Amino acid sequence: MSHREELSRFLKSARGRLKPGDVGLPPGERRRAKGLRREEVAALAGMSVTWYTWFEQGREVQLSAPMIERLGRTLHLTDTEREYLFALAQHRPPPLVSRFDETIRPGTQHLLDHLAIPALVIVEDWTVVGWNSFVSAAFRDYSVLPRNERNLFKILMLNERYQADPDFFREMGQRLTARFKWDYSQTAQPEVFDEIIAEMAERSALFRESWERSEIRAHFEGINSSFFPEIGEIWFRHTSYAIEEASSQRLILFAPNEERDAVLLERLRKLKPELDVPAQCDR
Repeated sequence: MSHREELSRFLKSARGRLKPGDVGLPPGERRRAKGLRREEVAALAGMSVTWYTWFEQGREVQLSAPMIERLGRTLHLTDTEREYLFALAQHRPPPLVSRFDETIRPGTQHLLDHLAIPALVIVEDWTVVGWNSFVSAAFRDYSVLPRNERNLFKILMLNERYQADPDFFREMGQRLTARFKWDYSQTAQPEVFDEIIAEMAERSALFRESWERSEIRAHFEGINSSFFPEIGEIWFRHTSYAIEEASSQRLILFAPNEERDAVLLERLRKLKPELDVPAQCDR
């Protein structure tokens, strides 16, 4: 099966699952087939009937990205189906979505709750939208912070807690800014980043210096520590991973850096009942 044949099958299936009432149309007379008619889809998407018919039939016609977007909205496609439509029609990913998806999916929340290490989720502009109890114990309780105070980039660059060691802070700031510049280049909402950049340029000399550097990082990793009065300092190595179900979200994991740190983290877990992860069960 070719891409064009699969495109035809996919569009017919998407059209067939919709009822007139789903798109604001009256039920009308009895229909011979389920779903919307081609002329109805074309009208709702702002296309000619002939052009849509040819496209659905898999003919070699090219639609612009805005027209494919309108067609996707008309057919009530999910985010995954939208990406699939662009891949079949244009052999490339769809344009960047001009909104931040801040909804934590059940699967992601389940993972956060069952990890025995600190883990959090950020969106494109570095706002923290999900975290587990280990993050609250090791770093800060994000649940008491309003959204505009949960930007991880600003926290790490401005909080005096991270400035005790000037050399370490300088290296960290340069590394974080290099990654932030990469995210800025990829966003569909540059105005959101522009506000953060303007604020940071006013408040942080290290940011101003780092922003002028040519260094760019397309990955997020490093080492950080947290001090606990009960047991002392634990060092973590953090890395980030894209969440397939929500492309604008990143999962950041903080694993103990060495065996000593793993031992201390386990000791901390035993001291704090709230850090007990749910028991696993065999199925």
